[in-house]
Amino acid sequence: MKHSLTPTHFSLTALMVTLSAISYFDRTALSIAAPTVMKEFGFSEVSMGTVFSAFLLTYTLFMSPGGSVVDRFGARIVLTVAGLGAALFTGLLSLCSTIASFAGVRLVFGAFTAPIYTACARVTSARFPVTAQAAVQAAIMGGSALGAAFSPIVFAKLMTAVGWRMAFWVAAVITAVLIAVWYVSIRDTPRSPSRQARSTPWRLLLTDINMLRLTVSYFLVNYFEYIFFYWMYYYFVEIRKLGADRSAFATTILFLTMTVMTPLGGWLSDRLAATYGLRFGRRAVAMTGMTLSALFLYLGAAGYSVPVTIALLSLALGCCACCEGPFWATAIHIGGAEVGATSGIMNTGGNLGGMLAPFLTPLIASRYGWTAALLFGCAMVLLSVVTFYLIDPEKKIVITPAGAAAAPSSV
Repeated sequence: MKHSLTPTHFSLTALMVTLSAISYFDRTALSIAAPTVMKEFGFSEVSMGTVFSAFLLTYTLFMSPGGSVVDRFGARIVLTVAGLGAALFTGLLSLCSTIASFAGVRLVFGAFTAPIYTACARVTSARFPVTAQAAVQAAIMGGSALGAAFSPIVFAKLMTAVGWRMAFWVAAVITAVLIAVWYVSIRDTPRSPSRQARSTPWRLLLTDINMLRLTVSYFLVNYFEYIFFYWMYYYFVEIRKLGADRSAFATTILFLTMTVMTPLGGWLSDRLAATYGLRFGRRAVAMTGMTLSALFLYLGAAGYSVPVTIALLSLALGCCACCEGPFWATAIHIGGAEVGATSGIMNTGGNLGGMLAPFLTPLIASRYGWTAALLFGCAMVLLSVVTFYLIDPEKKIVITPAGAAAAPSSV
């Protein structure tokens, strides 16, 4: 199987990567502000973990419905409304002063953020050939790593320059501008009246064994990744005692590694899929990447010198990130016309794992130590390896005539 991409493909990919980057910048900015906020208001680690999980709660709950809405109305308008809402509630964090107010704003922020990756998956499904989809989705997820990589340095400098409250408004304005670019740049393909007229076949999608396995596997791998997103900066500052500047640098190295290795994994999966078939191409990269990530985190938690620890933890996150392309390309392929819904279901499962990690990690650490908390993440990702092996990336979900899926309606 061969494919050729045009300049339009590349510009569209670049736009989705940029939106992914700013989305993750916005959602991880609070973790950079967290040490300052915790000291200013006297919040505990567990209380702040609750705020982190508040975002993930609504982000998770609205993921599948958001994907269904994208399938029906198209990515352009859905992501525009969602993006502007996310920008507003990023700025509103500046008005918070209690755990309840922080959690409340993050709850609404999570709901508005939910459709971004299902919308991008819809665009990828409609505009890109199957043997390019893992690379495109991996690039988009690499954008999330890019946003996470620069948030420790950029947001920390913003806080130094204008204070943590105004820094959130700066991020909000940048987000709104990028969403405006999306609105004027993207065009939906013509909608299918038959797709608009029928409802999403949720029962079929939720009971498909292949879909269930994919969702469980993504749950496990997201638990692993979200430890890095929400607690690694704190781990460097408070546990390894690196100080704010060195911790920001170390965290940035982690996410820059993820930025490079995420699209690399997607590209490699597409190349293997084109040569040896989807089953081998998706499994080989995902399973190898997750196995290596567990090994590197195990070594990274062993207490080696700071440079060695940073290198090992970077490789742990990077190898795990190689799996993002295969996961998303599998959801796109097996979903057919319901790509928004199937991507949403998978990401719902993933974010249930992500929602658990910010809260459970400090609880394990408070009782057994931070090494044990990190090793628990190793166990989770190794379970994901086994689960992914049971997935058939070539098997599409078949919609019966009673709920027949027409050709993809709009992107």
